[in-house]
Amino acid sequence: MRHRATATCVATLLTATALGGCGAADDGAVRLTYWAWAPGMEEVVELWNEANPDVQVTVKKQASGDELVTKTVTAAQAGTAPDLVQAEYQALPTLASNNVTADISAEVAGVEDAFTPAVWQQVTLGTDAVYALPQDSGPLLFFYRADLFEEFGLSVPETWDEFAETARALREIDPDRRLTTFSANDAGLFAGLAQQAGAQWWTTETDRWRVAIDDEAGRRVSAFWEELVAEELVDNQPMYTPAWNQALNEGRQIAWISGVWAPGTLATAAPDTEGTWEAAPLPQWEPGANVTGSWGGSTTAVTTDSEHRAEAAEFAVWLNTDPEALTALVQTCGIYPAATAAQTGEALAAPPPFLANQPEFYETVAEVAEGAAPAAWGPNVTVAYSAFNNAFGAAAGRRAGFEEALAEMQQTTFDDMDRLGFEVVQ
Repeated sequence: MRHRATATCVATLLTATALGGCGAADDGAVRLTYWAWAPGMEEVVELWNEANPDVQVTVKKQASGDELVTKTVTAAQAGTAPDLVQAEYQALPTLASNNVTADISAEVAGVEDAFTPAVWQQVTLGTDAVYALPQDSGPLLFFYRADLFEEFGLSVPETWDEFAETARALREIDPDRRLTTFSANDAGLFAGLAQQAGAQWWTTETDRWRVAIDDEAGRRVSAFWEELVAEELVDNQPMYTPAWNQALNEGRQIAWISGVWAPGTLATAAPDTEGTWEAAPLPQWEPGANVTGSWGGSTTAVTTDSEHRAEAAEFAVWLNTDPEALTALVQTCGIYPAATAAQTGEALAAPPPFLANQPEFYETVAEVAEGAAPAAWGPNVTVAYSAFNNAFGAAAGRRAGFEEALAEMQQTTFDDMDRLGFEVVQ
């Protein structure tokens, strides 16, 4: 059983909320409710239900992101939260600060070895408590049009200096094409790039939070992209727009830095390019290194409202470590499991259909994932991300001022935590 000394510290850092509970059915079976958004999750859970008639789980489909966080916190305040919830890593501090996620360290003792230290750290928040179990991860990779790289005589960049050189060479070869885009509408990618450079945006020190968004790592990343944007070596438009989709589909952007889940997005955004993309490790700041950040990924959390914490935790362990469950998550939900055993198992033997031309895709991902830098999230990620959109959106429009945008993001995040009553330093 885990010691709770550090968990007590986090309890000081996080705000408390009222509790509630759920019950059992008339037939004696325990009934659990699971709020989740992953497509096909009902099919995966049915495998559990068939094998566990005494503990039945019902999936209630939800929206992801901030909407689910808000809905879950609101339900917890009314004492009506579900037994389990699919929570993104960056949402866990917010849920924990509102006392929504239960500490299940006693119920899942011994499970830690199924995951990498970097992933496990995100569900403990740097404490001895366990606020969720890792479900999937999103290591960053460099996706590129292999056919166009060959046509233009370009080499896959192994360092960020080479990335800039590749962007410059492409523009000289064809002024109408760009290597990729800088998108000021999704802080998740920027956060992952900052992680690779060594950033730890939120950390805890005894009974205080430290905000360090505007640190050396963040400034290194922002300065790098400002130079590319200023010289028009990369496009300067947001992702996930019709214009962005068209640029990818027509080969006017020939690379994308994204999470392991990118093939599914590319299949929708650029359907005409199927079979032309490949994935490579992220360019490195130091030659020969193997470090990456993460973008995306989720967990399975048990809520403090659940009256059946042990059964809920048992289901969460099964869902995220059992070989049959992991295979189903891959094949039905299309995720990249956080459990290390699944990353080299049968479930990932074949590449995603969109990248069928790269049979070793998941081998590459597994190698990259070994170098995943630890992420550090705080209780007001949504505020920081909104500040990124505002500050970097304006800077990208001017093609200048990225350093000031990072400082603004830092100050906005700090001021918000201070206003909410957190003990915070920077």
